[in-house]
Amino acid sequence: MINFFTALIAKRIVATVSALLVIAIACGAGYWQFSRANTKIALAANLLARQQMPILNANTGAWTFTEAAERRMIARGRYIPDAAIWLDNRPRPLPVGGAGSPAQAGFYLMMPFRLEGLDEVLWVNRGWAPRNQENRESLPPVKTPANTINIEGIVFAHPGKVFALGDVKGLVDASKPRIEQNFDLEGNGKLHSWTQSPFILRENDAGIEDGLLRKWAPLTTGVDRHYAYAFQWFALAVCGFLFWFISGLRQYRRQGVTNGD
Repeated sequence: MINFFTALIAKRIVATVSALLVIAIACGAGYWQFSRANTKIALAANLLARQQMPILNANTGAWTFTEAAERRMIARGRYIPDAAIWLDNRPRPLPVGGAGSPAQAGFYLMMPFRLEGLDEVLWVNRGWAPRNQENRESLPPVKTPANTINIEGIVFAHPGKVFALGDVKGLVDASKPRIEQNFDLEGNGKLHSWTQSPFILRENDAGIEDGLLRKWAPLTTGVDRHYAYAFQWFALAVCGFLFWFISGLRQYRRQGVTNGD
């Protein structure tokens, strides 16, 4: 037995160290994928719990983000369509046909909403619209009510971020709708010189026919993919161990046959 382990390890230092590195990296990556999945599940559970709390009213006072984060909120006021921002490269919230359908790129429509009875603006993520594939600068046709309306949604810090190469601050016309990669809440407040809420409201799907999609994907989207990746990494660790062990065993047997001769 001692000779066996000596041949398997002591006489194969490079192979043993390489195998240990592969196993350690694969196990670490697998554990990280499990951690990512568990984090998403915990965030989804926390979001669901906060949504069960009493609904807030944006018109009753100045809410802080800490007070309103991930809670339901209603608001009454008017949209300001001329100051709208179209966030580019946003995936369709729920692809047609389920998770297995190809992703479709489009826009999130961010639009300021002037609260009734308050000198304050609330930025609203009104929903998703598809991009014109032939003309990237062409904006989707969307209906915006001109009268005072009630809306409802969930409070978030921002609408999500994507990678952006450049910064075009100072080159925008605040009086016209524009296409941007990311949304800067504080920067837009300074640009318009108005008082605004320290968060955005992601509007819920209430059957409004305005050309926008609001079937938002749950936070647990992608959990199955993380589990699949974790399985692949752990399988790689097992394969690395088996390759090291079997190759060492064959080498030990060859040496035994040679010595016997």
